[in-house]
Amino acid sequence: MIKGAVSLVTGGASGLGRATVERLVQQGVKVVLCDLPTSKGNEVVKIFGDDKVVFAPVNVTSEEDVKNALTLTKEKFGKLNYVINCAGIGVAFKTYNFNKSYPHQLEDFVKVLMVNTVGTFNVIRLSVGLIGSNETNSYMERGVIVNTASIAAFEGQMGQAAYSASKAAIIGMTLPIARDLASQGIRVVTIAPGLFRTPLLSALPEKVVAFLEKTVPFPSRFGDPAEYAQLVQSILENPMLNGETIRLDGALRMQP
Repeated sequence: MIKGAVSLVTGGASGLGRATVERLVQQGVKVVLCDLPTSKGNEVVKIFGDDKVVFAPVNVTSEEDVKNALTLTKEKFGKLNYVINCAGIGVAFKTYNFNKSYPHQLEDFVKVLMVNTVGTFNVIRLSVGLIGSNETNSYMERGVIVNTASIAAFEGQMGQAAYSASKAAIIGMTLPIARDLASQGIRVVTIAPGLFRTPLLSALPEKVVAFLEKTVPFPSRFGDPAEYAQLVQSILENPMLNGETIRLDGALRMQP
């Protein structure tokens, strides 16, 4: 049972994070929604009520922002059980544009790794201190961390060097962090989604969407963010899931 727990969700104002916030609230979990100050975080709070969801403006790469969110969590709800890392960005640049004699800009590569990889680790390293102060449950567990990678970590496409590297790094650190936190009863699991109907992909032309959906073996469509949130709940409730990355992709294996 996760009812009565408290969760921090990054990237919670839209897409996979927004669906996760909704799912957790439906299950009786209090949520601290972390997203950029320019996001629709406050609008989401109005939908569910500030007794169930509070908004913390957070840049996940900022130690101060994350610490402030954790302080708010403790003041508002008194504890923290779960962290769901959904915040992320992407760019599409080839390693080198030979037509324009122009290399992939290093600052773009660094930015993607900073937000996706360093941001995820920053949230984890600061949050587990609060989670570790919990009493253990009947499974000797104090809390759970769920990260978001991508199948691009395994089958990155042209132009995805930065994005694929950032998501592969999240997968790579899942097991060592799970081992680091095992003595405190904190589990760590990563989800690697395939093509999901998030604001980014939904903005594509319908012809492109239709083509991409046909590449998914079954079901031949984009994933619904609610299906991602459903897996988050399953991870939180299953005490044997730890140190693993789970593909959620309809058997899609992206081709070059």
